[in-house]
Amino acid sequence: MNTQKFYNIVTFGCQMNVHDSEKLAGMLVSLGYTETQDQTKADVIVFNTCCIRESAEQKAFGNIGATKPLKKKNKDLIIAVCGCMAQEEGTVQKIKTSYPFVDIVFGTHNAHMFKEYILNKQQNKKKSFEVWEDKHEVIEGVETFRTSGNNAWVNISYGCNNFCSYCIVPYVRGREISRRPGDVINECKKLVNEGYKTITLLGQNVNSYGHDFSDPEITFAKLLTAVANIEGDFRVKFMSSHPKDLTSDVIDAIANNKKISKSIHLPVQSGSNEILKAMNRRYTVEKYKSQIDEIKAKIPNVSLTTDFIVGFPGETEQDFEATKELVKYVRYNNIFAFMYSKRRGTVAAKMENQISIQEKRRRVNELLALQKQISTEIFNDYLNTIQEVLVTKTCKYNKDKWVGTTDCGKTVELSDNNYQENMYYTIKITEVKNNKLKGELVK
Repeated sequence: MNTQKFYNIVTFGCQMNVHDSEKLAGMLVSLGYTETQDQTKADVIVFNTCCIRESAEQKAFGNIGATKPLKKKNKDLIIAVCGCMAQEEGTVQKIKTSYPFVDIVFGTHNAHMFKEYILNKQQNKKKSFEVWEDKHEVIEGVETFRTSGNNAWVNISYGCNNFCSYCIVPYVRGREISRRPGDVINECKKLVNEGYKTITLLGQNVNSYGHDFSDPEITFAKLLTAVANIEGDFRVKFMSSHPKDLTSDVIDAIANNKKISKSIHLPVQSGSNEILKAMNRRYTVEKYKSQIDEIKAKIPNVSLTTDFIVGFPGETEQDFEATKELVKYVRYNNIFAFMYSKRRGTVAAKMENQISIQEKRRRVNELLALQKQISTEIFNDYLNTIQEVLVTKTCKYNKDKWVGTTDCGKTVELSDNNYQENMYYTIKITEVKNNKLKGELVK
């Protein structure tokens, strides 16, 4: 008799949710489950949800509803819902009423209890609907089953204190709480010893790391440097970074350490001071530009990316033009532009002068078209440059050739084949064509 048990995790949302799912998977693996992509084979199905935009919630509920026939066919199937959406007021009751076949619901603060909820259902047939209002403490040592290839996510903090007027995150992730530096560094050492080539430090705002400690010596710049100083051949990345807390010592740490990625994601959200004020971002366009100038002066080969919210309540055509001007000024490698989505419970949801969907769509398409032109121009600048490339696999259409990724995530097709997988090599870019890079080993 086959006693093998399978799990399937469906993840919505950001990198924080991806890493949370790795921890949920780790707990399931420790209970003897094996991953499957086929939900019809699964003994446990988990929906790790996001609520940053209304569309994410609708998609999650649609996916949850689609498992009803599976539950009808297999009474022992365990269905769990967790993540940010579960943390919202009214979600638990909605699931109980509209999706009674769901067995477990838990929030972002008590995710470490997942194994206990599974065992309760297995052994006692007991459902669990438990959402904590806040995170009481950082729980260390949670099992993790990593699924992100060469990259390992490492939380340095949880929650957010910023309360941007459009954002639901502080309400569903709670107030910011930092991990102890030693715990972070020890986890990173273990990951490097296991062969991971990229360590990505995670926080809703990494730049404010340590602000909840009484020791002024505990800062993000010092933590970043300490992780980069771990012995081994790997690179350190981080996200997300809030401009109001970005300091010169963080920029210096990036500039002065080879292991720290020269790719910086610095979300600005708007190029208009009026809109930034309405968003409660607590910096000005002038302050942001001065940070960009400092970054470019200290890190000449930097790759910059950002986030924009287009169509925020009250955004005029003049405000939108200011955003376009900022894109032209910075010349980002790439941008992530989103149409403003009203989120119940946030300050912005009650603001007047909401922008029509048609206008938001026009503006976001216009902004993306502008960035596409800049990205193409920047792509051409790669010709004849020297790049540190992580060789990851063979080319999908030619198994005799290798491909790798640059520090800023660009794919490079390599002309020769003298490589080992999961190793860094110094590569010269010899051809740029149709936004594709080709290169050869620097001997």
